[in-house]
Amino acid sequence: MTTSDSMTVFDRALVRRRRDRAVPAFAEHAFLFEEVADRLADRLEDVVRPFPMALDLGSHDGVMGRILKGRKGIERLIACDLSPAFARQAGSLAVAADEEFLPFAPETFDLVVSNLSLHWVNDLPGALVQVRQALKPDGFFCAAMLGGETLLELRRCLYEAEMEVSGGVSPRVSPFAEIRDIGGLMQRAGFALPVVDSDVLTVTYSDAFKLMRDLRGMGETNAVLARRKVPATRALLFEAARRYAEQYAEPDGRIHATFQVLYLAGWSPHESQQQPLKPGCGQIPLGEALKSVK
Repeated sequence: MTTSDSMTVFDRALVRRRRDRAVPAFAEHAFLFEEVADRLADRLEDVVRPFPMALDLGSHDGVMGRILKGRKGIERLIACDLSPAFARQAGSLAVAADEEFLPFAPETFDLVVSNLSLHWVNDLPGALVQVRQALKPDGFFCAAMLGGETLLELRRCLYEAEMEVSGGVSPRVSPFAEIRDIGGLMQRAGFALPVVDSDVLTVTYSDAFKLMRDLRGMGETNAVLARRKVPATRALLFEAARRYAEQYAEPDGRIHATFQVLYLAGWSPHESQQQPLKPGCGQIPLGEALKSVK
């Protein structure tokens, strides 16, 4: 898929403005980014090689770069974020740029890492192609993005509340990619040896309003182009919060929120990498192989 046949789902200018707005108090709401950055860094430890030149794509305030400092042989790390305000916070080597229009020359980086940013990209196939092109041959891409089960509780409660209050529905929570689709996108983007898996993080809150405040503080509120352009009414929000408490409260009265994290990994192709055998190249006849497992 190319940019021309991709869908435009998100208002990218609004995503940028909301990230800019989140900057002053981001550290108070950044627990999810910190946790996932730690998990990405742990996954990188399993890769036995250094990455002298690295890109932190969707850097926010530089949390990923801080965790990677002094690790994996990184000599220079460039931070890149859609938000100019975040880019200024991320470090001295930083640039404000759109993930869909990367300003880097081909074969620049040994490593591209991305922490919870790519789920806001409209042209994800195109962005993945650009990441692969920005990698040197045998360069590594490692990313985390929110998946389709994220905020399923809030999504349901807002849907039911809006039906009750307004008699109709509109997108109130942004859509997220499904794990079954991401592996195919990685292959189509030209990555070698792609791997995709997922994890679920459950966070508890005193009430739904605290969850919504956290999402706002993260810069992660709804930016779907098809959303209603007027703010949600108090009646809608209170009805959604009531339903949330009714349907998802724990024994102690706290509610839980689901965040599904998809992890992507793949390599820029290189002749040294393991290659699949061509059809018909097997050394053992199929009949003999089947006999051996009886």
